[in-house]
Amino acid sequence: MKRRHLRGGREHRRLSPLQAHLVAAAGEFVGTFLFLYFAYAGNLMAVSRAPTTAPIGGMSSETVIYISLAYSFSLLVTVWAFYRISGGLFNPAITVGLCLAGQLPWLRGALFIPVQLIASLCAGGLVSAMFPVDIALANSVLGGGTSISQGLFMEMFFTALLVFVVLMLAAEKSQDTFMAPIGIGLALFAAMIAGTAYTGASLNPARSLGCAVAATSFPGYHWIYWLGPVLGSLLATGTYLLAKYFNYEEANSGQDATDESEAV
Repeated sequence: MKRRHLRGGREHRRLSPLQAHLVAAAGEFVGTFLFLYFAYAGNLMAVSRAPTTAPIGGMSSETVIYISLAYSFSLLVTVWAFYRISGGLFNPAITVGLCLAGQLPWLRGALFIPVQLIASLCAGGLVSAMFPVDIALANSVLGGGTSISQGLFMEMFFTALLVFVVLMLAAEKSQDTFMAPIGIGLALFAAMIAGTAYTGASLNPARSLGCAVAATSFPGYHWIYWLGPVLGSLLATGTYLLAKYFNYEEANSGQDATDESEAV
């Protein structure tokens, strides 16, 4: 018989480990869907209302900012809403990084990745059906004369920033962990400001897959939006594990002290 305890004056049955994984996976599906639904919709709004002159890589600076805000704010809000259910990952590259860092069980990671991809397909399909704009405009594509090799390594470094921020702000527990969604959203915003005009700044295989399937439009270099984020995840995880190995907490001690005596 499962152990029971009181919550809010009511008897509450504890979830089994398998049930906990399934509940988390369900939350990850809903969260990924909402993140990408609003992000794709914001992307289409920005591109369809873009000025006719586009000086930066085929995209105006205002459009870059609007697209970056759409994705980063959508991520910030949905991560904050779902992190207590699933962790709010919404990205196979982040899932792989957390598993490699020992912060997420591999079984849960194996459930999360297909769930994230399916949610992206649902988001892309629904946005395509509901909005009177071609969802191909939200595709991850190279621009501004960016070569395939340049795009691959841009996606690697952009994703490395995002994954490292997730590891340091969310996986590493501190007094600031409750504000991790803000840092995660800002990390995506910073990467998208730098890369939207050149690679689309995907940082997420699910983000690139959903709209590409809905539009039935895959560029020949679509693979860089899978390999780049995975390489970035490996880079960020390696940096994180190296910092942990050398006890980074001692290099700048007292950051989580609550008073002066603890900071000494």
